[in-house]
Amino acid sequence: MIPPLLVALAATLAWSASGGAQYGGRPGDRGPQSILPGGGSTPIYQTVAPAPKRPAPARIQARIAELGRAFGPGVAISVRDIREGWSTSWNGDRLCPQQSVSKLWVALAVFDAIDRGALRPDDAMIVTRNDLTLFHQPIRALVGDQGYRATVSELLEREMTQSDNTANDMLLRRVGGPTAIRAMLTRLRIDNVRFGPGERLLQSGIAGVTWRQAFATGNGFEQARASVPVDQRRAAIEAYAQNPIDGAAPNAITGALARLVQGELLTPTGTQNLLALMERSKTGRARMKAAIEPDWLLAHKTGTGQELGGVVAGFNDVGLLTAPDGHIYAVAVMVARSSRPISERQAIIANVARAVIDDWKSGNGR
Repeated sequence: MIPPLLVALAATLAWSASGGAQYGGRPGDRGPQSILPGGGSTPIYQTVAPAPKRPAPARIQARIAELGRAFGPGVAISVRDIREGWSTSWNGDRLCPQQSVSKLWVALAVFDAIDRGALRPDDAMIVTRNDLTLFHQPIRALVGDQGYRATVSELLEREMTQSDNTANDMLLRRVGGPTAIRAMLTRLRIDNVRFGPGERLLQSGIAGVTWRQAFATGNGFEQARASVPVDQRRAAIEAYAQNPIDGAAPNAITGALARLVQGELLTPTGTQNLLALMERSKTGRARMKAAIEPDWLLAHKTGTGQELGGVVAGFNDVGLLTAPDGHIYAVAVMVARSSRPISERQAIIANVARAVIDDWKSGNGR
């Protein structure tokens, strides 16, 4: 018998840009024909009851503390065993810049709206040049003089698997903007998670720049940022790192991910579809993905902030690791501020994932 936890993650769907669905689980696993709203089939996902809380095993507590201590100031870590009910952390309640991790809350709000019948996956929006943002936005290449028509499901795919900033902001506006996201977080009792003003205002504020839509094309933003005096830029990025407007605590994120798997945040259909998008993420190859072994699944979202003088404000990976036996761990590793090179930032994230895998092996006699 396949454990319900394994079914919950392995039997997920990957939405195509057209709004159709295809099975995206492990080879050999049986997936549903469709779990899109109106698809007419019964989702395989089964709600997992919350486990009684208990202390984390000494070995994983020690390893997480060792990794956090070795990296030094700036890193915050949370690991939560959803089946066994334990958690351990290092600076786990520190508010860290989320950057693109915040796209997770936008996607959650979209699926929540779909669950409530306020939105449909095939609803279409026209993306115009006035909708473009900055930094990573692959959709920009498709936006011509007449704009580009995209469905909600396509924008979700781009937002969560490519971390497309314009797709994210289009969905953000569709569900009611930052105020609506904050209201949803309150309604779902997701505490210690802030939500910022959207990509354009967030990133320009971090750079000490007043946003102008002309910055969205070419390298306009980069040029404007380069014109800001270095001391002014440094003050802005340091202020952000110390009190991030989009800050979130790793413990809060792993708690929310656990509740997602336990069926507390969305319907079974919405849960499966959100997990599928997280599993299909193409970003962060050298972060948690670097530690994943055969027969493990990773459903995650990365986030990367701006750098100035070798100092980064926000370098993250958060997600769900599923073992071959269906054991699920929620993991969040967030570098709030650090001058450590990118290879070391990537390594701390990968090493936390390896520690989780090693803990599972130890507990299963492997």
